[in-house]
Amino acid sequence: MTRQIGHFIGGKKVEGLSGRFGDVFDPNTGEVQAKVALASKAEVEAVIANAEAAQVEWGNTNPQRRARVLMKFLELANKDMDNLARLLSNEHGKTIPDAKGDVQRGLEVVEFAIGIPHLMKGEYTEGAGPGIDVYSMRQPLGVVAGITPFNFPAMIPLWKAAPALACGNAFVLKPSERDPSCPMRIAELFLEAGLPPGVFNVVNGDKEAVDAILYDPRIKAVGFVGSSPIAQYIYETAAANNKRAQCFGGAKNHMIIMPDADMDQVVDALVGAGFGSAGERCMAISVAVPVGEATANALIEKLTPRVEALKVGLSNDSTADYGPMVTKEALARVKGYVDLGVQEGAKLVVDGRGFKMQGYENGYFIGGCLFDNVTPDMRIYKEEIFGPVLSVVRAKTYEEAAALPSTHEYGNGVAIFTRDGDTARDFTARVNVGMVGVNVPIPVPIAYYTFGGWKRSGFGDLNQHGTDSVRFYTKTKTVTSRWPSGTKEGAEFVIPTMS
Repeated sequence: MTRQIGHFIGGKKVEGLSGRFGDVFDPNTGEVQAKVALASKAEVEAVIANAEAAQVEWGNTNPQRRARVLMKFLELANKDMDNLARLLSNEHGKTIPDAKGDVQRGLEVVEFAIGIPHLMKGEYTEGAGPGIDVYSMRQPLGVVAGITPFNFPAMIPLWKAAPALACGNAFVLKPSERDPSCPMRIAELFLEAGLPPGVFNVVNGDKEAVDAILYDPRIKAVGFVGSSPIAQYIYETAAANNKRAQCFGGAKNHMIIMPDADMDQVVDALVGAGFGSAGERCMAISVAVPVGEATANALIEKLTPRVEALKVGLSNDSTADYGPMVTKEALARVKGYVDLGVQEGAKLVVDGRGFKMQGYENGYFIGGCLFDNVTPDMRIYKEEIFGPVLSVVRAKTYEEAAALPSTHEYGNGVAIFTRDGDTARDFTARVNVGMVGVNVPIPVPIAYYTFGGWKRSGFGDLNQHGTDSVRFYTKTKTVTSRWPSGTKEGAEFVIPTMS
């Protein structure tokens, strides 16, 4: 009998009641390995009611005690790392080492959130006016929600949940229905760590569940990661319903390669950042921009054999460079973009479309693909492919190269490889992109800085993790206080000032 995955509500696993289910596939074989319940509007409303009731006591728990729960969760998750990685890998398709990295980057934000007693401290001014003190305090919003993608089923839920919980909110997670088992296990670990039942809930579902979250007035804030059209929809709908929203969308991350760059380092960086996790990363490098023909020719010469030699393997093969794609539809989409690139006139230097895993011919595998002579007017340059496909766009000058990421509609991440400090400094100051790497191919900031893209890669004013997350998940209350020693006669009809 096919395994069924329900929801995690009020501190326990429950079956779905809608009668609707989605298939969870094994990307290695193409077979259905589980059925996941798709929640109805009524089920989501019940989850929110449960969270709202549980939040009151949790919000009144002092920050140090909340931090201790996160500390215990961190301990339990580290002990359960192998199991979390296995659950993640089995449904997503990324290799076990990559899956462990997914979990670890999420736990680093938990580590940051453990500092919540310090992070939630307000401000105080004694004697702001005659006998007047002014101070501010940060208070939780109430019930908040996270709608998270398939490609990081541990990291991004933890990026959302850890700061939200630390700030005293209850959290409703709507993970991707493609790989729900790891989020369900995270919920169990939070409960085991001492989080009160109902403070962290997982409701699986599709658009019906998403819309129920967006339109329910009890949800005060929504965080999302996914494609740009859906990010914009969620941002606009949340804002129209008086919710805070931080929504992150697609990407087209460039790597600028200057003539003075170490080409061996460049190729290592491109292979890892372009093809790791089968390219299913919002921070994957998908465009290489060598400056000058000599640089471009040297890059193609060194890069081609490395792409040809990529080892594609099963998700449980720790020696594989990357595993299968997440679904049959994702595989077809990527192959379609490679077909399109050929039609558009780009030079397909390495063609991975014909790759088949022996004994796993129905799995969602594709070999690495490398295009040269891609131009900015091509769709394979403009649009996010989200697969193991790297495009080389040749630039004549540094100025031409630097303009490409700055004028692209996406602005998530960018990198420059050079040995020249002046060039790097100029690039980091001028480029119109949210996250920049200098000789670093995937510039994902550490947990106490914020993660967020610009332009159509990000909707909202505040980013993920770092101090922005504390601002996002709290509301600031400012108190002006006076304790007069005597009674002053007469009313004042002018606005109070400190003069």
